Amino acid sequence: MKKLLIALIPLALSGCIASVAKTVVTTPFKVAGKAVDVATTSQDEADRNRGRKMRKAEEKARRDAHRN
Repeated sequence: MKKLLIALIPLALSGCIASVAKTVVTTPFKVAGKAVDVATTSQDEADRNRGRKMRKAEEKARRDAHRN
């Protein structure tokens, strides 16, 4: 019984070691991808920001027109 348990320990740990190795290998790619995502603006974000800027300019123009 004891020999069977000792024989099964490496099998049980191999999955854990493989999981850690996968995490260590993929982490730099995930970090780099996140950095690129933060540093760049998607077309959707650019469109949304442009629309917001245009609405604010129109509101300011209306307020200025009502003042005069």
